[in-house]
Amino acid sequence: MTNQIETHGVNDVFSETEDYVTFVIAGQLFGIPVLRVQDVLSWHQITPIPLAPPEIAGSLNLRGRIVTAIDVRLRLGLKAAKHGKSMSIVAEHYGELYSLMVDSVGEVLGLKEGSFERNPPTLDPKFREYSAGIYRLDGKLLVVLDVDRLLDYDREQVA
Repeated sequence: MTNQIETHGVNDVFSETEDYVTFVIAGQLFGIPVLRVQDVLSWHQITPIPLAPPEIAGSLNLRGRIVTAIDVRLRLGLKAAKHGKSMSIVAEHYGELYSLMVDSVGEVLGLKEGSFERNPPTLDPKFREYSAGIYRLDGKLLVVLDVDRLLDYDREQVA
């Protein structure tokens, strides 16, 4: 009987948290649900794509698959990074792989679902457009990036 109660308690702890891969862009901490992340890459050679929107840095070959590289800074309406080499988080969107170029990749954080909040009105509008919500951490704000919204170019053409 005691084992069932202990096991139930452990399951509750795991079911109430979600893991996020964290990264930084322009000093702001962001997170993507770990289940959306296919890979984390250091700098890769990127082939430019002619006539692509400015935030599409190009494409790269990842183990035989062509991956579209997105400069997340530019997608968020920020200035391009001064350094040329960035890290990337590879995520899937409707069967296609995208390399999300970010300033740096941090750690995986397990956060309690109960502490997830809607976007506050004071959140920078550049971030709010692609944010699913936030977590307030010790002295920091983690913005949860909505990968689908970030990569949904069809939605912009309709709007």
